[in-house]
Amino acid sequence: MFNPSREEVRAFFCDTWKKHRMGEILTQLESMALEIIEAHPEFHVLLEQANLEDEGSHFLHLSLHLAVAEQLSIDQPFGIRERYRKLLAKTGSNHDALHHVMECLGEMIWVAQRNRTPPDQAVYFDCIDRALRR
Repeated sequence: MFNPSREEVRAFFCDTWKKHRMGEILTQLESMALEIIEAHPEFHVLLEQANLEDEGSHFLHLSLHLAVAEQLSIDQPFGIRERYRKLLAKTGSNHDALHHVMECLGEMIWVAQRNRTPPDQAVYFDCIDRALRR
């Protein structure tokens, strides 16, 4: 999923949820997505609906979760895993720590889009480091 369309992202999460409910075998990426979906029971009905036009922010949320999960699994950018561990120790909650990282990923993407520049790891890590200091 390097540059999927909005429809492809939605289909990926909906198909993953459907495959899980039908007992089908999931790919590694789908398994990661399923963990995220299961942590968000408020999205389960959404994932079963046919008309998904009005729910873009929910899929963005799930996508950011998945992006962070992938980053943590391979520690890329290098140092993300250690910063996440510190956030986890500070918050005491896996979900809260992930949400801090997701907010910072979103900030980095927003800054890059606003400035028309590539994503900057320094912006990402500065944001996480600010969360650690709060």
